[in-house]
Amino acid sequence: MPTPTKGPRLGGSPAHERLILANLATALFEHKRITTTETKAKRLRPLAERLITFAKRGDLHSRRRVLTVVRDKSVVHTLFTEIAPAVADRQGGYTRITKIGPRKGDNAPMAVIELVLEPLSPKQAVVKEATKATEKAAPKKAEKPVEDAPVEDAPVEDAPVEDAPVEDAPADKA
Repeated sequence: MPTPTKGPRLGGSPAHERLILANLATALFEHKRITTTETKAKRLRPLAERLITFAKRGDLHSRRRVLTVVRDKSVVHTLFTEIAPAVADRQGGYTRITKIGPRKGDNAPMAVIELVLEPLSPKQAVVKEATKATEKAAPKKAEKPVEDAPVEDAPVEDAPVEDAPVEDAPADKA
């Protein structure tokens, strides 16, 4: 469950804030992407993701819990029949917030919040991790010196012993 917010609320009273977030969630599920202020988008994200999680369950109790927030039955039907199957394999992160420029009238920071409906392919994530791991491991292998195979020494017993002249040997004076 999302943690309660501290400080000023979006609408002034808690009831008004709930209504604002419910209307934002309805618009998000209806249009798949909306433009709003950054604060409202950040406050909408946990609520929208919770509602999508309910829709992924798909049972009657979940539908009734979503209907307490989203009052439009056609939007709830869209959520359960189109959006929930599209994100069925995703473990979370159903929404994306992208910051855009400030609003022209009052310079409020604006953001686009949208549903992430692209199919999640875990194979690509594994391939990306593997390539990163090989790139990290490749320089380490190149830095290590390569050990040579041990060279076998031939037996020295059969080799003739030659007297080598010693150059710096001191001469004996007798």
